[in-house]
Amino acid sequence: MKKIKVLICDDSALMRRSLKKIVESDPRLEVVGTARDGEDSVNKARELNPDVVTMDVNMPGMDGITALQIIINEEIAPVVMVSSLTQEGAIATFESMILGAFDYVPKPGGTVTVQMGPVAPEIIKKIKAAARPGVLRKLTRKYSSLEKPPSFLRPGHPKARKFSPITDNRPGFKAVALGISTGGPKTLFDVLPFLPEDLPAAIFLVQHMPSPFISSFAKRIDSQCLMRCVEAEPGTVVEPGTIYLAKGGTHLILFQRANGSVLIRTPRKPEHTFIPSVDIMMDSVLKIFKSDTIGVLMTGMGRDGAETMVKIRQGGGITIAESEESAIVFGMPGEAIRLGGADIIAPSWDIAEEIIKAVQ
Repeated sequence: MKKIKVLICDDSALMRRSLKKIVESDPRLEVVGTARDGEDSVNKARELNPDVVTMDVNMPGMDGITALQIIINEEIAPVVMVSSLTQEGAIATFESMILGAFDYVPKPGGTVTVQMGPVAPEIIKKIKAAARPGVLRKLTRKYSSLEKPPSFLRPGHPKARKFSPITDNRPGFKAVALGISTGGPKTLFDVLPFLPEDLPAAIFLVQHMPSPFISSFAKRIDSQCLMRCVEAEPGTVVEPGTIYLAKGGTHLILFQRANGSVLIRTPRKPEHTFIPSVDIMMDSVLKIFKSDTIGVLMTGMGRDGAETMVKIRQGGGITIAESEESAIVFGMPGEAIRLGGADIIAPSWDIAEEIIKAVQ
């Protein structure tokens, strides 16, 4: 079997040696070169034509963000960021994912650390996932859904109807339960900016990412969208026209008062592979909104959310899975489709319109 060629980019010689040892511990992977700064990274990437590049954010001269942009724009290889999650490093790493990095792996001990053993399996797993056929094409997709606006932005199409007041002890609006993981920070902007501010639904969003990214991500979504986006804070009363982004390290679940209003809770239990978990969030939404639930599952590794998509469909709700055509990683939506949990299968740039139709 042909080996996956990896280029390692980090300004620390210690980190380059540590990462090289981790990568070459897997017989399917081969380190074809190392680079010490952004300019060296770009030159080596052009020369060696690797299958995957690992990139640190903070490097002297040309930084990792600039190098990432050049490598992606020239369609050389997918890039996995390996960086610290200090406040400054987290913001930069988050920006890199918006700009087209495949994924990230946090350095557990800071910018320079010898304690990379705990994340070694994650590094290998994400390099292999990044090297899959079609990933680079999806990451470097030049067109945007802006070139094909959903029908509610086109002349002659009525705006989404206004929500009804709370009656009969039930919310007078619908719920969109959206789960996404690897590739999500970039892909979500094919969807969320194209939802109208008066959408008669609340959106509950789980994006697998560490806590330091969440605040920046919520602000970025809020600035780019017609709908309001906030972090899901405990005790918040749920309102339509708002996107509630789950915090890292806590689940997003709902609680309904006797008067029908719905509140957010953010427990750390139950234990799960992912916290927040898409399955746990979707299950909580379904219990309260029942057939008024729209489940949406998009790009990501694994199967989080797939089984609850089946439950939503069986409960009379509508389910939408991202198609392989656009999914950077077809794991989560592909599993939902395999289990029979998808009413609608659509590329990312069509999902906003499908949500609008499902809500109306």
